[in-house]
Amino acid sequence: MRRKGLASMAAHTATTEPTDATGATGATESGDNPVNPANPAPAVNAGAATTGPGASGPAAAIDLGPAAALSCRECGHRVPLGPVFACEECFGPLEVAYDLPTGDPEALRARIEAGPENIWRYAPLLPVPADVAGKPSLNPGRTKLIKADRLARELGVTGGLHVKDDSGNPTHSFKDRVVAIAVEAARAFGFTTLSCSSTGNLAGAVGAAAARAGFRSCVFIPHDLEAGKVVMAAVYGGELVGIEGTYDDVNRFCSELIGDEIGEGWGFVNVNLRPYYAEGSKTLAYEICEQLGWRLPDNLVVPIASGSQLTKIDKGLKELIALGLVEEKPYKIFGAQAEGCSPVSRAFKDGHDVVRPVRPDTIAKSLAIGNPADGPYVLDIARRTGGTVEDVTDEQIVDAIKLLARTEGVFAETAGGVTVGVLRKLIETGQLDPAAETVVLNTGDGLKTLDAVAPSTGPSAVIRPTLASFREAGLA
Repeated sequence: MRRKGLASMAAHTATTEPTDATGATGATESGDNPVNPANPAPAVNAGAATTGPGASGPAAAIDLGPAAALSCRECGHRVPLGPVFACEECFGPLEVAYDLPTGDPEALRARIEAGPENIWRYAPLLPVPADVAGKPSLNPGRTKLIKADRLARELGVTGGLHVKDDSGNPTHSFKDRVVAIAVEAARAFGFTTLSCSSTGNLAGAVGAAAARAGFRSCVFIPHDLEAGKVVMAAVYGGELVGIEGTYDDVNRFCSELIGDEIGEGWGFVNVNLRPYYAEGSKTLAYEICEQLGWRLPDNLVVPIASGSQLTKIDKGLKELIALGLVEEKPYKIFGAQAEGCSPVSRAFKDGHDVVRPVRPDTIAKSLAIGNPADGPYVLDIARRTGGTVEDVTDEQIVDAIKLLARTEGVFAETAGGVTVGVLRKLIETGQLDPAAETVVLNTGDGLKTLDAVAPSTGPSAVIRPTLASFREAGLA
């Protein structure tokens, strides 16, 4: 076994919400950790579907394009495509293995460029059927890659700085990408209901995608969630269920539901559909490289919640290199966390391979995962590429949100404040070369996290409707 913490990792991969004092986790909008320690077995042994939701048997009838099987990231054991996420041999996480296109890279590049202006242009590289672009979907992706010259000057970056702004997706976060892939898996496996446990972004993305694709949706949230997030999750007309209790209680309930006959036909995008769902993050890597003129950036700064986004971006970059779509060269990936929830950053700085759970305490709630499932893999990637994992305080997060807004007109969610804040810290501490070309990710819209900046943001002055009052305020 490569990593001694694997058994504990398999036990905690069900959840992505903030942890309690014991280290047990719940489920946030990041929603990438698939197993709950209270009841891990049902989804682990779900098997591969053929004719109906969750049915076991060969996967010959399943059309997910170039997806060939599910492969364990720890032991390499393969299983047929199906709604299963953990290896039956070692309980390691499963991910999609492919038969990717071979032949002339120029022809493949031309095929992609001629595709639709959304993530489906990359269908030959994703676990989706070839005709996916013709199916009802929110069609996320192709978000802006902003050349951030003013921010670069503020930070002292001379090699070029870009912001990949995923707030332009249909429900204003990168979650639309991953949910779109999960929807196609749900179709292939015959599921009729889409579900998740969430505190915001994922709930809204699932509700919207289900409404567009014609699925029933039923998402679960804590009963005392902020009003704005409740409205965003409920407006799409699906069933929104508030659970009396904490995030952990919500996720434990969902785990029980998956193992019960009531949950027959339900696809939990961040649980039994997780291997497919997670692949949606690769499209960030594809888009960045295509938007740069089919080349790799030198540095990428990526937020860490469960860590899945960062690991899949790396996977996407390696696929582009293997296919000959970009020229191979060294690149560095830097992970970004909030100081109030920085288990991966701590492990990196301490030279550890195992990530110790923490109790989150930060305004960056979408990143507040104290027990991140992909944490060990993030450590591997940061070390392999020559990057680091760093963290910033809540105060630095707010300052970075305002800096990005002031310099580039981008109002970032708190996760974007984390990445920009970490970028600034990396430059100040000499951990990132400012002469190298850098891409920093903003994964959501600041309108979703107004509470973070509201206390320190407001009118410059309140005046009477007269020129004299304007002058008196010192604004003339």
